[in-house]
Amino acid sequence: MADPSETPTTVHRVTVRGRFADLTEQAQRYLTGARAEHDIFLSAYTAEGTFTYDQAIRFFNLRYEIRGAGGDDEAGVQGLEEAEQFLRTMGFGYTGLTVNVVDTGAIWDDAAARAARRA
Repeated sequence: MADPSETPTTVHRVTVRGRFADLTEQAQRYLTGARAEHDIFLSAYTAEGTFTYDQAIRFFNLRYEIRGAGGDDEAGVQGLEEAEQFLRTMGFGYTGLTVNVVDTGAIWDDAAARAARRA
């Protein structure tokens, strides 16, 4: 039986979207050569993050699975920090970052509430 004093772990899916800006020739060449590895159809929410971008190399997504006891805001901040660190490390210029957070547990809470209303 679970210890009621333990804080439950939440799982958030965090998507950070943005637009490439001021890419160097080296970054442009890398992204062009690696395009097939970063196709949207290969994306998943992972702890390490999944990086995808469009064929024209204009827009990108980074998807993270954030686990912990924090709420949506904390998960969003963590995902944004991870994304910014990744983009800086890779040398990719960017602009217009937006963050979307989904608490995966809330999906099931909503489904249970709808089922209870129908019963």
